[in-house]
Amino acid sequence: MRDWMERQQSWIYLTFILAGLGLGLGLPGATAWLETLLWPLLGVLLYATFTQTPLTRIGEGLKDWRFLGALLLGNFVIIPLVLGGLVALLPLSLAVQAGVLLVLLVPCTDWFISFTHLGRGEAARAIAATPVLLLVQLFALPFYLWLFLGTEWFEIALSSHLLGAFVGLILTPLALAWITEWLAERSARARQLVQGLGALPVPLLALVVFVIAASQVTTVTGLTGVLMQVLLIFIFYLVFAAFLGKTLGNLFQLPTPSARTLTFSFGTRNSFVVLPIALTLPEAWHAAVVVIVFQSLVELFGMVAYLRWVPSKLIPEPS
Repeated sequence: MRDWMERQQSWIYLTFILAGLGLGLGLPGATAWLETLLWPLLGVLLYATFTQTPLTRIGEGLKDWRFLGALLLGNFVIIPLVLGGLVALLPLSLAVQAGVLLVLLVPCTDWFISFTHLGRGEAARAIAATPVLLLVQLFALPFYLWLFLGTEWFEIALSSHLLGAFVGLILTPLALAWITEWLAERSARARQLVQGLGALPVPLLALVVFVIAASQVTTVTGLTGVLMQVLLIFIFYLVFAAFLGKTLGNLFQLPTPSARTLTFSFGTRNSFVVLPIALTLPEAWHAAVVVIVFQSLVELFGMVAYLRWVPSKLIPEPS
């Protein structure tokens, strides 16, 4: 069942988004109570997701310095610089800019592994690298947002419930996941718990996007033109990320599977972690939430294209 959900997750999320929009338009008064479920759902989602990241084996991700160097250079230097320049040139509102930057600046730590495996990359190397990616982005993201959006945006973010959300919905699930994994290395029951939690991210995220679509339907309908603009940005980003993976793979002389792993890391972004941050912003900035959810959907369909294109055409086996 878990494998089926992961293969069909793009369509699952699309179905739940459309259902949420339908509920929000048809019964707008019925969505208020749904919002009370959003924060608990996000907390459990992040906890379940973090338990699938090998946090207790972070040392393994530091062994291959050539691969790690390419991974960190692409994710935390080249991509942020390109995104900062791109967003600065486009006529987007600050709220939409914030959504684009929030969702594209930091790499994914969950379905990146699944798509790497399906795309004939090195899943073991992806698993080893995910704790490093997660920890680095927790420190890098605030700096990037201050750098690209300015002090005024940072003051707006801090004046909301950002710190509470960061502690309650990111640091707390992260700490609990680490404890759970530590116990799983010593207890068969805890290992069964971790395996069971692995089936939860897809249905939980489906419920999260359903609630967001239902509660933000007026924002969505007012952003139709903007979403078409950011669609082009997200498609451009997917193409750029793919060629960046190929280029850095060649530059660092990585084996073909490692270069594919780079590509899937650059192409997948960490919407799970940044969504709670966007939800704490004032109401005038809620367009950022819609942009983040929209990017996740575009990315999933992009990954379907990656699975066909990357191993067969972009980074094929050497002849």
